[in-house]
Amino acid sequence: MNCWMQSLKVDDEFQKFVLRMNPPRVTVDNNSSRNTTLIKVDSANKRGSLLEVVQVLNDMNLHVRRAYISSDGEWFMDVFHVTDQNGNKLSEDDVAERIQQSLGPRTCSFRSKRSVGVQSAVEHTTIELVGRDRPGLLSEIFAVLADHKCNVVASEVWTHNSRMASVVYITDEATGFSIDDPARLAHIEHLLLSVLMGDRDKRSANTAVSVGGTHTERRLHQIMYADRDYDVTNPNCNDSSAYQPRKHLVTVENCSEKGYTAVNLRCADRPKLLFDAVCTLTDMQYVVYHATVIAEGPEAYQEYFIRHIDGCPISSEAERQRLIHCLEAAIKRRTSEGIRLELCSEDRIGLLSDVTRIFRENGLSVTRAEVATRGSQAVNVFYVIDSSGYPVKSETIEAVRNEIGKTILHVKQDDYSKSPPQESAGFSLGTLFKSRSEKFLYHLGLVKSYS
Repeated sequence: MNCWMQSLKVDDEFQKFVLRMNPPRVTVDNNSSRNTTLIKVDSANKRGSLLEVVQVLNDMNLHVRRAYISSDGEWFMDVFHVTDQNGNKLSEDDVAERIQQSLGPRTCSFRSKRSVGVQSAVEHTTIELVGRDRPGLLSEIFAVLADHKCNVVASEVWTHNSRMASVVYITDEATGFSIDDPARLAHIEHLLLSVLMGDRDKRSANTAVSVGGTHTERRLHQIMYADRDYDVTNPNCNDSSAYQPRKHLVTVENCSEKGYTAVNLRCADRPKLLFDAVCTLTDMQYVVYHATVIAEGPEAYQEYFIRHIDGCPISSEAERQRLIHCLEAAIKRRTSEGIRLELCSEDRIGLLSDVTRIFRENGLSVTRAEVATRGSQAVNVFYVIDSSGYPVKSETIEAVRNEIGKTILHVKQDDYSKSPPQESAGFSLGTLFKSRSEKFLYHLGLVKSYS
């Protein structure tokens, strides 16, 4: 074990040396394309480079319309065609600098093994939760935090396959900073664990304190992957709909001539789809050597040529099926089910507890939530469904808005929350990529002809 650790340390130091000798080059081109901004990245290759770049694009809320990726060998070369959230070219001046910083030497790592994690930071305390989803769960979680004088400054909640994962950032009501008292943190952690346990499914709730820093969306993927939300045979996942026939969003085939596994992904396009797929491949210890992404219409198409971290392609049917299930889960975690409600009001202690309690009392369940604080304002987004499984009635939404306040709670249309993948007869990924990217793959030696 010591030799293995020493080897990793030597490799890491060598990678840092290579990066110092060959710093990443990032160019932003607003002239070559009429509709998109081209971001070109050249860098010495290291494990995780692709995820780091895609994570920056994700954090800047950029939509990747097209991408060509190659990292075979010692060099990493990517081209991304991107727009902002409104479909326009970029106007930011710091895109290149932010990507270059992301490709620098790693500064921290993150490890976690438990279902409730509490981590103290300078300005806030981070709480991680994962457990069986049920109506009213979020209301109970926020009520515990409010009762113990914790102000929620930000949070993100995902649900999938009857599982719930959340990362919550809190401060102390009295000081406005992180909570440093170990006894108080342990008590809050114990209460939250009790909420997650509920009256059933107690074996699915375990406890652990997290170590290190976190990137919220990255961490949510890791939490749900570790919780095996992708596994329909997992006894923790009690959603009967998981056993219904699946639409085939992902295909996985070995490319024996080149020693790769080819992964094709097709689904309705939405923001951050590329990030979600790359997170999953990284978490599953796969390395992306080449990839092509096209998302210029209602559907997105992604093709990856991968190998396992040991350099081998996928070798068994069980591994192939597991990769398919994991990528499909990654797609669905962020595909929000329900009606989108946006809340913008003056922030206060207990606001989230009150709002989610009103949802629960009116028979609504939260399937996803994004909570943020901007200055003194709370800016929150909730996706809600009827707890009984029926369509949400308009009078229910109006009753909730009347109770919370019509001027601060609004119903918003969200195309990405209700765009299921569409099956089309005779569709062929080969046909699509022939017209857009087969020439690119031909030059990489991955196809024999593009004529």
